[in-house]
Amino acid sequence: MASRTPSASPTSARPDRSGDVHGRGRSGDRGAERPRRRLSVDERREQLIAVALELFSRRPPEEVSIDDIAAAAGASRPLVYHYFPGKQALYEESLRRAGHELAGRFEEPADGPLSERLYRVMGRYLDFVQSHGPGFAALLRGGSVAASPGTSAVIDEVRRAAHDQILAHLAVPSPSPGLRLAVRSWIANAEITSLEWLADRSVPLEELQLHLVQEFVAALTLTAAREPALAAELAGFFAGERPDGPTGRLVRDLAALFAAPGIADTVAALASGSVPPAAL
Repeated sequence: MASRTPSASPTSARPDRSGDVHGRGRSGDRGAERPRRRLSVDERREQLIAVALELFSRRPPEEVSIDDIAAAAGASRPLVYHYFPGKQALYEESLRRAGHELAGRFEEPADGPLSERLYRVMGRYLDFVQSHGPGFAALLRGGSVAASPGTSAVIDEVRRAAHDQILAHLAVPSPSPGLRLAVRSWIANAEITSLEWLADRSVPLEELQLHLVQEFVAALTLTAAREPALAAELAGFFAGERPDGPTGRLVRDLAALFAAPGIADTVAALASGSVPPAAL
C-alpha cells in the first residue's frame, strides 16, 4: 500500500502575520515587500519637520502647501494636521531647527589666525545660505507671508549667536559699544551680501567668502583707529596673521593701492594733514 504524503502541520499552514525572515508580510501581501514599520509619535513628527524643511529650503514658504508636505512625507493631510495646527506652525518649527543648525556653524575652535577661522565660518555660513536659499531669502527680505514674531525670533537668535561667537574669537576682555556695533553691522552686511549673491551668483562662492572676511578685518581696523584700547588688542591680532591668509592678502592689496601712481602722493598728503595735490 502506497504511503500517504504527510500533510502540513497546523503551525506550518498558519500564515505568518508579522512577516518572516525573508520579509514576506501578511497573507495576501506581495511577497517581495517588507512590512512598513509604524513610526512612533516622535519619529513621525521629526519626519514631517525634516520633509517640510527640505521643501521650504527649495521654495518660498508661501509656495509650499500642507498637501505638498503630506505628499512628500507619504502621509495624509489629516495626519499632518494631527501633529501641527497648520502650515505656519510647521514652518516655524522647521525654521527653529534650521536656525539652530545655522547658529552652530559659527562655532569654531579658537586655534590659528583669526581671519582664517572666520574664513572657515563664512564657508559654512554660505554653504547653508546656498542650500536653504529660497525660504531664507523670502524671510530675511521681509517679504514672506509666513514671517511672524516666531520666525523673527529665530533669526534674531541666530544673529545673537553669530555676534557672541565672533566676540569670543576676538577675545577682547570688555568689548566696547563701538566694537559690538561693528560686529552687528558686519553680520547684517553679510546677510544682505549673501542674499544678493543668491539672486545672480555672478561672484564665485570662494571669492565672496574671502570678501566678507576681509570686510570684517577692515571694519575691525577702522573701529580700532577710533579706540586706543582696541588698537592695543589689534597689535596681537595682526601678529597672529599669516601672509597668505585673508588679512595678509588684504594688507598687500591696500599697500599696492596706496603706492599706485596718482594715489600715493594724495594718501601721503592726507596722512600728514596737508592739502592733497589734486585739491590745489
